[in-house]
Amino acid sequence: MADMHSELRPMWALAWPLAVAELGWMAQGLIDLIMAGPLGPAAIGGGTLANLLFYPIAICGTGVLLGMDTLVAQSFGAADPRDCRKTLVNGVWVAMGLTPPLIVIMWALIPLMRALGTNPRALAQFEPYLKALIWSILPLLIYSALRRYLQAVNVVKPVTFSLLTANIVNVVGNWVLMYGHWGAPAMGLEGSGWSTAIARVYMAAVLLAAVVWHERATGRLLAQISWRPDWERMRRLMALGLPAAGQIGIEGGVFAVVTVMAARLDEVSLAAHSIAINVVSTTFMVPLGISSAAAVRVGQAVGRKDPRGVGLSGWTAILLGALFMGSAGLALWLVPRWIVRVFSSDPAVIASGAVLLEICAAFQLFDGFQVVTTGALRGLGDTRTPMLAHLAGYWAVGLPISYALCFRYGWGAAGLWVGMSTALILIGATLLLVWRARVGRLA
Repeated sequence: MADMHSELRPMWALAWPLAVAELGWMAQGLIDLIMAGPLGPAAIGGGTLANLLFYPIAICGTGVLLGMDTLVAQSFGAADPRDCRKTLVNGVWVAMGLTPPLIVIMWALIPLMRALGTNPRALAQFEPYLKALIWSILPLLIYSALRRYLQAVNVVKPVTFSLLTANIVNVVGNWVLMYGHWGAPAMGLEGSGWSTAIARVYMAAVLLAAVVWHERATGRLLAQISWRPDWERMRRLMALGLPAAGQIGIEGGVFAVVTVMAARLDEVSLAAHSIAINVVSTTFMVPLGISSAAAVRVGQAVGRKDPRGVGLSGWTAILLGALFMGSAGLALWLVPRWIVRVFSSDPAVIASGAVLLEICAAFQLFDGFQVVTTGALRGLGDTRTPMLAHLAGYWAVGLPISYALCFRYGWGAAGLWVGMSTALILIGATLLLVWRARVGRLA
């Protein structure tokens, strides 16, 4: 216990800024949705559709860069700052290489949505908004590469600062470009897309400034290494990052499918499901930040060749995640109606949403286990096991249960969430056992 107490301080110092940063990231989409409200249902529908298509693809792109957590943290732990910089340079090359195919994929979505018979009024809002968002892909990927590097070398406050202040940039940009203030044209929803792109350029610029400042204090090694692509290092980054990106795609994809299922139900059930998604996504952001801290601390211990430190860092992060998610689960169980009332005053939605949050309470602890152990395993260099666990848990177990309970047995939205709860409990327990076994072998 005394050893865990000594690890708690450095883990917490890394985890809380990253958790706040994740909450700031989530706030961007929420702000855009709220500010688009006065533009009418077509703008809300077109913006929601664009975001549902843009974000899973973009986040899979940033997921490829998660391999930087492993390589930079392990080099930092091994006291090899030059190698840390080499991974940063090649991470930026990977980010630039990923940009063209992601742009092509997203541009192809526009004629696809036309061919699928999308509502014409929503489509008229969707197209210019998505085209503006596409310009944010490169700065978003550059930002992600710079973030992975900085947090792996224990520089995390600029990450939090960039995301929180980017929300201010986004709000001002929305106000100016959507509604035509300060002499700008009123661009409607398209203005929100350009505002988001500007905010992401700002985020990347803030982290670039943080890297430059860090270099001034640590010997300017970045200027002394080759900036040419290192194909072997990029191959290692891709080998680590692609399974991590696959895991993100698997998880995002299953919740998209479940939402499509919910859309076949009545409006009250769909509204309750949407509220549940927003609530559990918010609670998830905190252990997601702790997960990044776990990847860094575990990777640094691996670099130091300290197997005891590996276990200590991982278990401390898991404890932090469990404390928060256990508390979140308790809140969802005890006061679900109060939480739903934040989103809706409709009595039917409140009653239905409260039932869903009570179901969500059952998996909160295990959701914390799965996301934090995923980060700890990434610190060890294992991104494949979490991907396979998520694939089996969500698609082979959770989704069939959700479908059967919802439609065959008539449980409705509650059936969808019982299936997802089953999957998350299974994934969380499995990854916890995998982590325990890995630490045991190291010891």
